[in-house]
Amino acid sequence: MSRIGKKPITIPDGVEVKLQNNRLEVKGPKGVLTEVIHYEVTVKIVEKEIIVEKTGKSKKAPAIWGLTRALISNMIDGVKEEYKKQLELQGVGFRMAVTGRKINLALGFSHPVVVEIPEGLEAKIEENNVLTISGTDKQKVGQFAADVRKLKKVEPYKGKGFRYKGEHVRRKAGKKAAAK
Repeated sequence: MSRIGKKPITIPDGVEVKLQNNRLEVKGPKGVLTEVIHYEVTVKIVEKEIIVEKTGKSKKAPAIWGLTRALISNMIDGVKEEYKKQLELQGVGFRMAVTGRKINLALGFSHPVVVEIPEGLEAKIEENNVLTISGTDKQKVGQFAADVRKLKKVEPYKGKGFRYKGEHVRRKAGKKAAAK
């Protein structure tokens, strides 16, 4: 039995939810998100609450029940207040700039790296070395942040590369410390 799936989702003021067939549409001040509901769960809208119920009998039905409830909750949070991820770039000579819908990165390679910003997301550079990615879809924001981070992960010896803001990176001792 899913503990998450049992909880009803309250619809806040300023957010409109429509259910047609198996497609759920959530409109809010920040945008519109849609989700196709899995056939093993049913969604009911009662006054200012959304109730997700399990209808399937398969082994994965309880997991889908909780997942669907979490996705709907994330959609409501996203259209009400956008999700944000912040990446910090550290390293001498590493630079980034946003031009239009592209991010130009100088990451110590022989060539500049250009990354296109996906539709529905925004990217801003703050404090010269902090990239803020924001959008209504939690999955898109997290995936794009992970894709950018993958371009130059933090290396453990000098700590150079992309890291999430507030992330602690364990540093290794170099050759000199090991030789003593």
